[in-house]
Amino acid sequence: MTAKDLGEQDESLRELKVSSPQQVRSDSHLKVDVFQAATREISLTDLSLLQELIVGVFWPHRDRDLEMLIQLGQGYLALDEIGRPLSSAMKFEMGSEFAMLGMMITAPRLQTRGTGRWMLAQIMEDCGARDLRLSATRAGYRLYKNAGFQPVATIRQQQGIARAIVPPPPLAHTDVRAVEERDWPELLELDTGAYGADRQTILQALQVKSDCIVAERAGQIAGYAMIRNFGRGQVIGPVVADSDALAIQLIAPLIQKRAGTFLRLDTPVEEGELTEFLSAAGLVLYDTVTEMYLGKQRRATTDAVLYGLAAHSLG
Repeated sequence: MTAKDLGEQDESLRELKVSSPQQVRSDSHLKVDVFQAATREISLTDLSLLQELIVGVFWPHRDRDLEMLIQLGQGYLALDEIGRPLSSAMKFEMGSEFAMLGMMITAPRLQTRGTGRWMLAQIMEDCGARDLRLSATRAGYRLYKNAGFQPVATIRQQQGIARAIVPPPPLAHTDVRAVEERDWPELLELDTGAYGADRQTILQALQVKSDCIVAERAGQIAGYAMIRNFGRGQVIGPVVADSDALAIQLIAPLIQKRAGTFLRLDTPVEEGELTEFLSAAGLVLYDTVTEMYLGKQRRATTDAVLYGLAAHSLG
């Protein structure tokens, strides 16, 4: 699929989300504090309402970031009788057997009122028997634990103003270069193994908005990394590699070209060679969330693995 085709696909997704009517679930009403709340399907017309929720929990998402998530997923927005946003929840399906849950936001004043549990129940019902994964903030951890989710990893949010770095020595028999059209089938296969599900639709949408490099070894794609605009700067991710050393080879040139700018990378990799490199490059530990799963734990833990998330909501 060419970049032109992907751009047209992105535009068709936009038209679909704008033109689809917002439907209210007839069984989805809840008394919240002194207000009666109801949910409706999220659409692109809800950007300003989602931003109200985002500001309340200090997330960095801009309209462009929310727009992409709405195009890629489905979910609900809870409103009170006068139209104020109370909570949101979304799912991002990847094939018939797996989904990520994301954009699980509840206004801070309502976080002990049952609103989050109510929204989680609705989105989980929509996912059916799919295996599920999510990134839990400290505020949401108990909610997901009580719903049956199990912790699997700590996601480290490494971010800051990138410093000028000396690139690491090249790895033997490994060529790091810009992605080419012919690389995509092999890249997608590598990603499916590392991620644990087929997220071709997600990666196709990210390709339009990202710079992408790959590592080629013995004629095969051994890893890749993307970078795109996000929040207050740019985010590096997804990143897939079979070792810390290869991950650093992929990430280093992305940082080197952007010294002096704000960068972020979210990684499930434990503290070690990669995180030490990121900190030295100015991307220090800012916060953590907990990766949790329900059903089968699908993300690979050996060979090619996930070194950088596309986003907390996308994994």
